[in-house]
Amino acid sequence: MIQTKNELKQIEAILFKEARYINENRLDEWLELFTNNCVYWVPCNENDIDPETHVSIIYDDRKRLEERVWRLQTGLAYGQQPQSKTRHLITNVEIVEELKDKVVVSSNFLLVELRRGVQTIFSGRNEHHLCLEGNNLKIHLKKIELLNNNEPLGNLSFIL
Repeated sequence: MIQTKNELKQIEAILFKEARYINENRLDEWLELFTNNCVYWVPCNENDIDPETHVSIIYDDRKRLEERVWRLQTGLAYGQQPQSKTRHLITNVEIVEELKDKVVVSSNFLLVELRRGVQTIFSGRNEHHLCLEGNNLKIHLKKIELLNNNEPLGNLSFIL
């Protein structure tokens, strides 16, 4: 699927676009980056345990992501009153595995959240499973491995 440096640039472009859409609160456009059968997963441990049988911080399908975006846009996400400002930095983008119908990509992230005058920093590793839909790369799975995912966490009512 991915054969040239130009295609790696396309992969980086979708990751950077995803970060920009979140930072700019363009959540409808962010949601369109995902497939209809997507998974958005934030594990709560370092062991990568099956989310179907163990607790996760977040384990959303497309419908749940749509509900999350709707709550954030309508003001019904009370944990986001007032709304957080965020800045995502994406680095060290690497192709981990290439399969016939998808590519697995790893990247590091640094996320700064500002809310009510308090700045909070999150860091970790993202794993994206990307696939082609028509001529567009789409996110089939996004796994967010927070560095502190087995520590007490505060309010994660914004989009990571």
